Amino acid sequence: MKHSFRIKTRIRRFTRRHPWLVLAVRSFVIFSAAFGGAYGFIAGSRSEHSGYDPNAFAIGASFLFAIACVALATLSMRLRWVHRKLRKVLLHNEALADRNWELKEAEERARSLFESQGDLIILRDAEGRITFANEAYCELAGQPRSALVGSRFSPAILEQGDIALDTNGTRIHDQKIAGPLGPRWIAWREGLVRTDAGQPAEMQSVGRDVTDRTETERALSEARDHADAANRAKSRFLAMASHEIRTPLNGIIGMSGLLLDTPLTPEQMTYAKAVKTSGDALLSLIEELLDYSKIEAGKIDLEHRPFELAALIEDITELLAPRAQARQLEIAAYVDERLPTEVIGDAARLRQVLLNLAGNAIKFTSTGGVALIVEPGIWPNEISFLVRDTGIGIAPEARERIFREFEQANDRIARNYGGTGLGLSISERIVKRMGGRITLESQPGVGSTFEVSVPLVASGGNDSERKPFIAPDLTGQSVMLVAPQTIEASLVARRLQRWGSQTCMVSDIAVAQALLPERSWHAVLFDHAFGANEVEAFGDAARAHATQRIVMFTPAARHELKLTPAFTGYLVKPLRAASLAIRLATAPEVPAPNLAGDPLIDADHAETSAIAPARGLSILVAEDNEINALLIRSLLARLGHHAVITTNGEAALESWLSAKSAGTPYDLVLMDIQMPQLDGIETTKRIRACEAGQPERPTPILALTANTLVEDRYACFEAGMDGFLIKPLDRDKLADALAGLAASRHLAA
Repeated sequence: MKHSFRIKTRIRRFTRRHPWLVLAVRSFVIFSAAFGGAYGFIAGSRSEHSGYDPNAFAIGASFLFAIACVALATLSMRLRWVHRKLRKVLLHNEALADRNWELKEAEERARSLFESQGDLIILRDAEGRITFANEAYCELAGQPRSALVGSRFSPAILEQGDIALDTNGTRIHDQKIAGPLGPRWIAWREGLVRTDAGQPAEMQSVGRDVTDRTETERALSEARDHADAANRAKSRFLAMASHEIRTPLNGIIGMSGLLLDTPLTPEQMTYAKAVKTSGDALLSLIEELLDYSKIEAGKIDLEHRPFELAALIEDITELLAPRAQARQLEIAAYVDERLPTEVIGDAARLRQVLLNLAGNAIKFTSTGGVALIVEPGIWPNEISFLVRDTGIGIAPEARERIFREFEQANDRIARNYGGTGLGLSISERIVKRMGGRITLESQPGVGSTFEVSVPLVASGGNDSERKPFIAPDLTGQSVMLVAPQTIEASLVARRLQRWGSQTCMVSDIAVAQALLPERSWHAVLFDHAFGANEVEAFGDAARAHATQRIVMFTPAARHELKLTPAFTGYLVKPLRAASLAIRLATAPEVPAPNLAGDPLIDADHAETSAIAPARGLSILVAEDNEINALLIRSLLARLGHHAVITTNGEAALESWLSAKSAGTPYDLVLMDIQMPQLDGIETTKRIRACEAGQPERPTPILALTANTLVEDRYACFEAGMDGFLIKPLDRDKLADALAGLAASRHLAA
């Protein structure tokens, strides 16, 4: 079959090449057939024995003519059909020619595109031989295309990057290769492509020169590393500078405090108070700078511990109350009873933010007061803290600027009130770090309201069991509140109404006396701000109409109160909700309670006093600064304890070992962190190593340090220390720590 097909193919090719010869042969054959047929017929018909019949001949000729006509008609139709097919073939050939021309143009455009662009394009077959390479790759290889095609050329690889696989199977990686112009970084994208049907796929590699980008990324990475190193160096420098500043500052504040406890003339008392005030201001400035540096370095860590919400707010108001009362201002707090008693969060950072906002409110307020209001936020588990004042207010154009670093509302405020301008910036960053927000509403000359909204989740357990007090049921009870129209009076009235009382708030004492006979009052609360004589007279008038007669006063006015049966109770401003609840719920037992022994006043507002132990503690102090050592010795002596001072870690370790071997171990070690010869960390480690495996109770060790960085605290805890005392040394914190130690030692004994 194949042989005959080849013969036919050759014959067709020959006829297409020599059409005139084919026509002559066909004409000769037709003529020969016609002539032979006609001659044979005529010759046969003339023969005597032919049996010629004209009728039969005519019929036969007619039949043959009909057949010939049918054949001619069929041939004509066949020719028309062939012509139509031929025209279609010609049109199809023209379309194919046009398409072929377009494909050639597209191929030329693609080739010119490959050649013109800067990317490297190369095709390799299954055996790794190059089948195509564009001009850019030829320039990089330094060889012509004719030399590359068919070879297995690859440039020298100086460094190989990581390889990644795309979802479509494309392999992506970077290579540093050697080129004629030096090393270059090439980003490759490699994938299989099919060129011809029936042929194996080829590997197409497209590379882009990313040397500049890679060098830029490396430069940025190095710059980031240098910046991180600079931040760490800055943090360490600030920590070291803080330690060096706090050490003499500890002596200034501590010694001035001791000096104020000695008999002084009025002039000397003024100078000593000025020294202590300046030291406290310098300490506040150092704390702000350290907090700012921690936030800038991203080292602010938040704790997640349960704390009592109301106790935190009331502690803040009591802490700021002396400052406010010294400026003839009121400060009060109100915590919505719908809030959980205990929440989980960073109480120290929240206290820092609220102290800063409330402190600023006091500083920029000349009349009126400051209110801290805590209520549910707009989102679930969100709590809003409002700090509202009646101060100078903030202009609209300055409300955004005051949250920037080292900015205040205007230059006049900066001159009149001072400050670094860091407090609000630090507070805003802390609130954002806690996942909350801080907003401001203010009107110049009327006051400002800062709102801090943070998410605080209630701690687990039964909330009712942790209530600090039981709210009294004052439903149907009438309570009269006689006080000037102040912030605290409005918050007290709001709380009384929440407890169900029918509260009557009166700001005129004469009007209040006129209202007394109208009904039977469950309680009358009157402010001592009206004056001692007026309050005493009103108390006498209220004895016949009110069961409870409670006086509200500031600690500074305590000496002005007179013991009289007109009063059944006393409350110190700012009021604690628990104290107010107990006073209203408890029936008066004595007509004139002793102010000095009032359990509510002493428990809530008296100055913290250390618990006097049965005997003084034996305390080892490791402190290399002579002034600080003298300060600590004096403080401990005043608290009734015996101190042994050492100036370095080696002397402290020897003294601890000697006391232990003599059977009189120290009750406590106050260990300075930075000391010559042997620092506090290493000394603590050696003490703990000596105590390892011993049945005796380990000696409590508290760090005396001016470093407040988190890593420094971790280092102390890892060394085996039990706690911290931050310099400048606070007398109350030292007394609390020693009182707790004395109590625990008493229980252990």
